[in-house]
Amino acid sequence: MAIHPALLAQRTGACFGFLGVALGAFAAHAIKLHLTQLGTVDVWRTGVLYQFVHAVALLAVGQRELVRLKTVVFFSVGIFFFSGSLYLLAWNPTWTAVGPVTPLGGLLFLAGWISLLWDLRGRPIRP
Repeated sequence: MAIHPALLAQRTGACFGFLGVALGAFAAHAIKLHLTQLGTVDVWRTGVLYQFVHAVALLAVGQRELVRLKTVVFFSVGIFFFSGSLYLLAWNPTWTAVGPVTPLGGLLFLAGWISLLWDLRGRPIRP
């Protein structure tokens, strides 16, 4: 049985939200010294910020009656590519091969927002 895209959006958003809290706390406590020595604390924080923003977006998308799977996929894979590549680069800046993945994740975020905007066109606001 296939999962409904709205439920998938809610579950994925909740998982990414949980991981955002965990990774933020991990950076603030367990690996703070490592990231500080490398000067990559802000890189890690950017990954967490974008992960949170898009986790909340997924939760919001999941509240809609009509949810297209592509919007959920764009946001989810965007989080994985964008934030994931930033976490890897923050941990080890010499992993330069990961660098090109970050803008691909950003493009997926943009595609998700365009997909959502397309879904919302011409729809009346319900009270």
